[in-house]
Amino acid sequence: MLNYKKLSYSLAGGAVIWMSIQTANAASVLGLLNAVTPNGGVSVIKDLAYGSEPEQDLDVYYPKALTQAIRNNDTPAANYPLVVFVHGGSWESGNKEQYRFVGESLAQAGYVTAVINYRKAPEHIYPDFVQDTAKAIAWSHQNAAKFFADANKMAVIGHSAGAFNVVAAVSNADFLAAYGLQPSDIKAVVGMAGPYSYDFRKFSSRIVFPAEATPDEVMPDRLIKAGSSGKQPPYLLMTAQNDKVVHISNTQNMTQALQNAGAKVTVEQIDGASHATSIGAMATTLTWVNPVRRQLLDYLHDTL
Repeated sequence: MLNYKKLSYSLAGGAVIWMSIQTANAASVLGLLNAVTPNGGVSVIKDLAYGSEPEQDLDVYYPKALTQAIRNNDTPAANYPLVVFVHGGSWESGNKEQYRFVGESLAQAGYVTAVINYRKAPEHIYPDFVQDTAKAIAWSHQNAAKFFADANKMAVIGHSAGAFNVVAAVSNADFLAAYGLQPSDIKAVVGMAGPYSYDFRKFSSRIVFPAEATPDEVMPDRLIKAGSSGKQPPYLLMTAQNDKVVHISNTQNMTQALQNAGAKVTVEQIDGASHATSIGAMATTLTWVNPVRRQLLDYLHDTL
């Protein structure tokens, strides 16, 4: 049953967004989220290149305290925890600007946050978008101190297709190794509603994978490989209770595969969440919709 008191508290803001998420297309909803989400005093450095190709760039969001210190000409210590966020969109759509609300939300919680772009289908198919994710992770790790962040306190987070990207990029050491990192260099990996284990040949997403590929050749749960340390970072795999887009078997299979490889895996359900609201409720104006923001921040606080 709807809580009408909550819905009525801001008809021009949070409630309109909540209702729009149920009916509108993804791009319009993301625009609304960004329009009504306050930035909480955070700042952003935009369009930093992590590679030489189009879409190989990212935005870095600074927490309020760090923003104020820089404006006061102080010299902050490079000890802020660092998060890299990778958006979804079926590997075909979406961009970092649409997920500003995630960067601002995490920065408001005290995390220096990089929100990345990556190359997309149909021009770029697997493994290009995973390679871009690995490259952005490595760039962020290697440049952390320039943004007053501590590379030893770094998490990577992805939603939907972005969750596939981050889990694939970290769990298979070959992707990070190309850029001088290994899985154990990352302190936490969070996948939100990710499609890690499915037969893409039966879905429209088949166009983003090589024509002759099989699930065994591309799905992250089949390709886990530790680096030279032999260790994987801890993983949080989140599922949306009412997800009609990504089946829970993806998380179940990925969890089992990671555990078989010796990784510590935490699985959490986001109660009351759909596939869309499992990321939409990261907006600070929509925390009442479901507990995803609290669950994520609790995990990061305990793990980094």
